[in-house]
Amino acid sequence: MDNEKTTHFGYKQVPVNEKVKEVRHVFDSVAAKYDIMNDFMSMGIHRIWKKMTLDIANVKEGHKVLDLAGGTGDLALKFSKQVGTTGQVVLADINDSMLEVGRERLLNKGVVVDYAQVNAETLPFADNSFNLITIAFGLRNVTDKDAALASMLRVLKPGGRLLVLEFSELQVKPLRPVYDWYSFNILPVLGKVVTNDSESYKYLAESIRMHPNQEALKQMMEHTGFGRCEYYNLSAGLVALHSGYKL
Repeated sequence: MDNEKTTHFGYKQVPVNEKVKEVRHVFDSVAAKYDIMNDFMSMGIHRIWKKMTLDIANVKEGHKVLDLAGGTGDLALKFSKQVGTTGQVVLADINDSMLEVGRERLLNKGVVVDYAQVNAETLPFADNSFNLITIAFGLRNVTDKDAALASMLRVLKPGGRLLVLEFSELQVKPLRPVYDWYSFNILPVLGKVVTNDSESYKYLAESIRMHPNQEALKQMMEHTGFGRCEYYNLSAGLVALHSGYKL
């Protein structure tokens, strides 16, 4: 239909109601080797980015934490130790394959958290439920980011905080051509070698370019109603950590 609404899936335009299915296919394909591929793609630096997120989060015993797009459970694993027996961690993802990998990983480590398969745009939690929400490398895959941010704001407690860790705009302009060459020439090859799937990593490279840059995402958060919004450029802006509060 000519009037059918479309959205971007990487550089392609697809019907809005098809994007979730397309994203699910990507992560179904790479779930089993997701952590290995992350190490290859970032040369292990993603672990430092996540540690900085954990440090900034400043989670306390008894807190309730929602780890959206939590994938294989890197953050949820750490949060579970910080909230203690009186707190709660919910590992949530829209993709059941990723959740299954995360659940198996955490259970093998003797860690018990709650699990939920959810769409970030329509979170099935009560208002004012969580002290902290994190979404690491997942917001760029969401179809309606404004709806997702509003849903997150709703389920945060007053004074609660959102942390968004995501690829962003490299701030060192002379390095951008090198980064682009690596993203579109090396990443798909690594994807083919490690996961036997080059197309999914071509999409991931494209999705990074389609994601709002640092200032644009900050403005989106402020427009949604988050207060005290700021961001931290990590690795020269290759990744940015955005922070906002429900005031």
